[in-house]
Amino acid sequence: MITPQEVTLLIKQSLPDALIDVKDLGGGDHLEVNVVSARFSGLSLVQQHQIVYGALKNELKTEIIHALALKTSTPN
Repeated sequence: MITPQEVTLLIKQSLPDALIDVKDLGGGDHLEVNVVSARFSGLSLVQQHQIVYGALKNELKTEIIHALALKTSTPN
């Protein structure tokens, strides 16, 4: 199990400017994550998601995070 705060800290290491909202959808391993970062500017949605997946690669690989509903965007 991983806490929303731990997920936020891991993502912040790759995206220090990001606004991050993490919701536990059940069991501590099914998460919904919304990340807003200026670093996403000019990147495709796939590239944006790759940055976040990279920040969580160990947790995804070991299935500490089993399911991840991910939304990314740039600030308005």
